[in-house]
Amino acid sequence: MVDSHAVVVGAGIGGLSAALALHRHGWRVTVLERAPEMREVGAGLSLMANAVRALDALGLGPALRRGGHGEAPGGIRNRHGRWLSRVDASEMVRQLGTTALGVHRATLHRTLREALPASSLHTSAAVEHVESGPDRAEVRYQGPDGPHTLSADLVVGADGLRSRVRAQLWPQHPGPVYAGSTTWRAAIAFAEPVPAAISWGPGAEFGMVPIGEGQLYWYGALNAPPGGHAPDELAAVRERFGDWHDPIPALLAATPPDVVLRNDIHYLAVPLPSYVRGRVALLGDAAHAMTPNLGQGAGQAIEDAVVLGAVCAGGAEGLPAALAAYDAQRRPRTQAVARASTTAGRFGQQLHNRIAVGMRDTALRLTPGRVALRSMARYADWRPPAG
Repeated sequence: MVDSHAVVVGAGIGGLSAALALHRHGWRVTVLERAPEMREVGAGLSLMANAVRALDALGLGPALRRGGHGEAPGGIRNRHGRWLSRVDASEMVRQLGTTALGVHRATLHRTLREALPASSLHTSAAVEHVESGPDRAEVRYQGPDGPHTLSADLVVGADGLRSRVRAQLWPQHPGPVYAGSTTWRAAIAFAEPVPAAISWGPGAEFGMVPIGEGQLYWYGALNAPPGGHAPDELAAVRERFGDWHDPIPALLAATPPDVVLRNDIHYLAVPLPSYVRGRVALLGDAAHAMTPNLGQGAGQAIEDAVVLGAVCAGGAEGLPAALAAYDAQRRPRTQAVARASTTAGRFGQQLHNRIAVGMRDTALRLTPGRVALRSMARYADWRPPAG
């Protein structure tokens, strides 16, 4: 293969997955990360079957299964602990061929980094301009030693929710909007067995996911105005969720205050008309930032990466057709998942009218488990491209 060079802007999970997918297909990759060091800021992830299969396609599945926690979700409860919907583990495996995987974000990020040549990763590299010509693309960035310009066959914009690449090449797009909810997250040491499950109250949700190595990831989400902060975020979580069912009080008691992260939830409410502009392709949150209500944000970014690597397997030759195929395969699916996630949030965490909450909870209790599982599995039932 003629030497084909890709520049990946952003070294989050999506960017590193894209770099690895291209690297495995013979591309030379350069990853530019604005932050001064390569690390993932966050707590835990619940990777559905589609994400696990995508990681298998990248050769990382076995390592992540060892470092994470594979278990079928326990289901959905109300704030008092009554089960509204249970998931049968054996039925999930029958339908999807695998269970979900809980993993610490740092574990996934480290595993991706270690699979790439160290020489391809560049920190303190702030991209300022991307230009796409008919035959080459150009990236200008500020490095720790001054300005640099890179020429590339392909540029991958994986620079997140507030993507500079998207803003530059899709200037008419309005960008992310506030989803109406704020969320607290933490990864803690917690050795007692806990099911992976979520609990709903009016306008609120609490989730817990074992992530392996004696750790557990919890999050609490709440309808709230944007921009809120508390002097003690853990105290704010206790005030809102401290009287919910066990083991939520014990999880909060085991949480050091300095590990709690708080972020407002933003997403791309207006879908992009294309994920490709010339020799530039958007990926992950830069292309389709979605709410977390289906647990599919990271999974869709990893899927993007696997498909991008597959369509670009022939190298730079024929790249316009390859990127058209990427857009045709990824945009309909990711935008459908994003819409479904927004809807799930409105009828799940964000539903606050107590009469409506009661009706929803009753409907869930009356829905057979296999029917609920089919609905859950709808977006997790994805297979990577052959080869």
